[in-house]
Amino acid sequence: MYDYLIIGAGAFGAAIARMLTDNGKHCLVIDRRAHIAGNIYTELVNGINVHVYGAHIFHTDSNKVWDFVCRFADFNHYRHTVLANYEGAIYNLPFNMNTFNKLWGVVTPEQAKAKIAEQSVYLNEPKNLEEQAISLVGKDIYETLIKGYTEKQWGRHCAELPPFIIKRLPVRFTYDNSYFNSRYQGIPIGGFTNMISNMLDGIEVRLNTSYTSELAKTAGKVIYTGAIDEYFNYELGQLEYRGLRFETEYLGIDNYQGCAVMNYTDGATQFTRICEHKHFEFGEQPNTVITREYPQIWRKGDEPYYPINDEKNTALYARYKEIAMSEPNVIFGGRLGTYRYLDMDQVIEQSLSLAEELLTNQSIVFKI
Repeated sequence: MYDYLIIGAGAFGAAIARMLTDNGKHCLVIDRRAHIAGNIYTELVNGINVHVYGAHIFHTDSNKVWDFVCRFADFNHYRHTVLANYEGAIYNLPFNMNTFNKLWGVVTPEQAKAKIAEQSVYLNEPKNLEEQAISLVGKDIYETLIKGYTEKQWGRHCAELPPFIIKRLPVRFTYDNSYFNSRYQGIPIGGFTNMISNMLDGIEVRLNTSYTSELAKTAGKVIYTGAIDEYFNYELGQLEYRGLRFETEYLGIDNYQGCAVMNYTDGATQFTRICEHKHFEFGEQPNTVITREYPQIWRKGDEPYYPINDEKNTALYARYKEIAMSEPNVIFGGRLGTYRYLDMDQVIEQSLSLAEELLTNQSIVFKI
């Protein structure tokens, strides 16, 4: 008999399994996939750690989270910088003084602010993403760096998307190209899969194994990190996601694009970005591996990537959350269990907090 059956061997499941095991609990971790690490899974190809499900960069301001992950991996000093390719012109993201200089030729923050103000249309209540973006950063930035990318990402015109998707656009009036300002940043040396493997060391893990009610009977409690609507057999309806398709190519050259991530912000290019994996670890291999990411319509059975947190889906999730309260021995957590996009550090922090509460309060039902 297990104390906990943990569904999902990704970052959330692995971290909580480690914490519970270290405190004397007997855990079984299962995953329907053939590998651990979930969407942060990395695979070694020709000496390069390939981010199979898209780029993942660890960053956090939490000492607790950083201390925890450093138990299982040494991190390199990679700092994420993203470039945007718009019809062959290269811009820095997030928007900063280098972006404004390239776009308008301005050189001071005051000049950049004046240019944005000149183009912005201030609206107290923007009705859609297009109005929200233009009111924040002006028409040039919107049309060059936001419109095409966003419409590809979500499969809808910006005028049809809710404004909250882009409510807090990062705009920096400095010549700093860093994507994150987090105190701790980096990529695990040896890849994320190696980090998760170390996290799960000594814990029973069964791959190619789906959750069943019979399996649940082998444990006192279930921690479920799969899709919450799937757990309830979609009885209230199906939550919606945006899907992705990855096209990976192995090239006999040493450097394809000169950076780890290049976004393609025009509407004509079908993919949203290209990742060149060797640059996450400063690789000097004579070959390289690139992955193009194509957003696509999500259908049941596909891997869900981005929850569509509009009013309809948020209301449906709230109903699922309510009936989840009737499952006294099941706790829902992680990205799919809580139907929201989470950065890796948020996933780890939630799992650590949940583990701490479980070790002191066994009556927890729906925690997150």
